[in-house]
Amino acid sequence: MTSRITKAVTAVLAAACLMTFAGCEGQVPRPAASAEHTDKPDVTEAQEKQIRANILKVVNAANEAKSVDGLDARMSGPELAIRTSEITIAQSTGSLDAKTNIPSKMTQAVIPTDSGWPRSIFTITTTTSDQQSQRLLVMVQDSARSNYKLWGVARLFQGAKLPKFAIPSIGAQMGTAKDTGLVTTPEKAVAEYADVLQNGSASKYASKFADDYFRQELAKLSQTVQEGMERNAGTQQQTFQAAAGQIKVMRSSDGGDLVVAQINSEWTRQAGEGRESQPASDSEKALFGNGTATSTMKVTYVNVVAMYVPPAGSHQKITAVGAERQPVKVEAL
Repeated sequence: MTSRITKAVTAVLAAACLMTFAGCEGQVPRPAASAEHTDKPDVTEAQEKQIRANILKVVNAANEAKSVDGLDARMSGPELAIRTSEITIAQSTGSLDAKTNIPSKMTQAVIPTDSGWPRSIFTITTTTSDQQSQRLLVMVQDSARSNYKLWGVARLFQGAKLPKFAIPSIGAQMGTAKDTGLVTTPEKAVAEYADVLQNGSASKYASKFADDYFRQELAKLSQTVQEGMERNAGTQQQTFQAAAGQIKVMRSSDGGDLVVAQINSEWTRQAGEGRESQPASDSEKALFGNGTATSTMKVTYVNVVAMYVPPAGSHQKITAVGAERQPVKVEAL
C-alpha cells in the first residue's frame, strides 16, 4: 500500500477505529417494584458489591501488570477476548486505552430471581473519573460452585434509555435467546442487527431498528476509509455475524428484554495493484507483530452490543443502547 493510503487510513482509524462514546450519563430509570415476582433473589445487594469488587481486583491487577495471566479466573466470553487484546496492545504501546476503565461504583444492579445456572447479574456503573460513559456489566456464574466472571461490558450511549427493572430485593427474571411476546426473539434481533451493521440502510431489517450511535460511527468510519481506498485503487469490505450462543437476556418490568450479545466482524482491506496493505493504527501494529505484509490485510473484531427488544404490539423499534468494539486479530492474507 502506498504511503498516501496508509497515512489516510491510519489517521482515520487512530481517531475512530476504537470508538469512544460520549461522556454524558445514559438515562437509567428508577427501579420499580413489581408484584409479578414471588421468588426472592439468591444474591443480595451486598453480595453483588462483593462479587463485583472481587472481579475488578483481578482485572485491575492484570491491567497494572500488563499481563493476561490469571485473567480467565474472573473473565469469560467476549470480555476475556477483548481484555486480552487490550492488554496485548498495551504491552506494545506502553499504556492501556482509557476506554478499558471500569468504575468500581454502580448506579443500579439487576439481580435475577432464577435459581438455576448459568446465572447472570446486570450492573450499571457510574461514569468514569474522566467522565466517560457508564458501563453495563454482565457478570455470569456458570455453576453453583464457580465464581462469577465478567462476561461482557458495553459502554452506554449518550442519552440511551434503558428499560425499568424491579428493585434488587425483589429481583428480575432472566430471559432466553428465544423469548417470545416481543417484536422478535432476542436471538433474531441480534442476527438482524448484525445484518444492519453490515448493510446499513440497504438491510431488509433496517426499518426494525432505531438509529444509534454505534451504527452512525461505523458508517462514518467506513465511508472515510472507502474514499481513501478509492483514490488508491484499493477496496475494503466488512462482514458481521452474531456469535452462536453468546447472548445474555434480562426481562424488564416494561415487558421487553435487555439483550447483551457478541457480534464478530471482519474488516478486509486490499491495496491497489503492486502495493502492500499495512497495519493502520498502533493497535493493529501491536496485534500484527512481526507479520509479513501482503496486498490484503484482515482485522477481526469482537463487538459487544446491548439492545432493548420491546414487547410485541408496542410499536417500538429495537434500540441499541450501548456497545464495545475491539480488534483481536490482524493478519495478512
